[in-house]
Amino acid sequence: MNPPERVAALEAELATLRAEMQAFTHTVSHDLRAPLRHITAYAQLVQEDAGPLLNAEVQGFLATMTDSARHMALQLDGLSALAQLGVAPVALAPVGLGALVAELVAQLNLQHPTRTPDWRITPHLPTVQADARLLRQALQQVLANAVKFSAPRETAVIEISAERLGDAPIAVLQVRDNGVGYNPARQEALFKVFGRLHSSQQFDGLGMGLVLAAKGLQRMGGSIAAEGVVNGGCCVTLRLPCA
Repeated sequence: MNPPERVAALEAELATLRAEMQAFTHTVSHDLRAPLRHITAYAQLVQEDAGPLLNAEVQGFLATMTDSARHMALQLDGLSALAQLGVAPVALAPVGLGALVAELVAQLNLQHPTRTPDWRITPHLPTVQADARLLRQALQQVLANAVKFSAPRETAVIEISAERLGDAPIAVLQVRDNGVGYNPARQEALFKVFGRLHSSQQFDGLGMGLVLAAKGLQRMGGSIAAEGVVNGGCCVTLRLPCA
């Protein structure tokens, strides 16, 4: 087998493995939903029928069981979204970062009317070559994280800037916040499925946001990285081809 044939064979094998993994994830995420619904429904029935007869400890057991089942359902939603990202068609076209950022910021301000951050956005953000839907999803995850983890601050400050990387046709977009940050020693967990750097008591979420963002950017030929320190905020860097 000559080198071009070998490369083609390896690409075909990789595509097959990728398709099998996507099918496996999709099947698992759907087949597990029915048992979870049963657990939640019957726990609620026990609570309704026998609640007055149960002591506080047993009622706490039922609440924990129900909450765990609901949390697992959300995790399955995350796995399903990740599987769909892997096979979603990609249509690359020029996307203006300025208009997209302004739209997402307005949406987040509506969602958090009492805790609107101090947005500091560099004017004239560049236009990139991307899939508009995938880029919107990725950037929404990054900006939502910045809002969430800077919420404990008296004044949340989120800076958004972008520039070309030297003479290369690459746009570098940075989202920097003054939030709680994270321990750099746990950096490797940032882009792992269900990787959380803070407890669920501190912040809600599944630990899927950056994983989904990274997958979407990868499909568009881009990349994502993050840097943070404890109580020193976080800076997320997205790289995409310029239009």
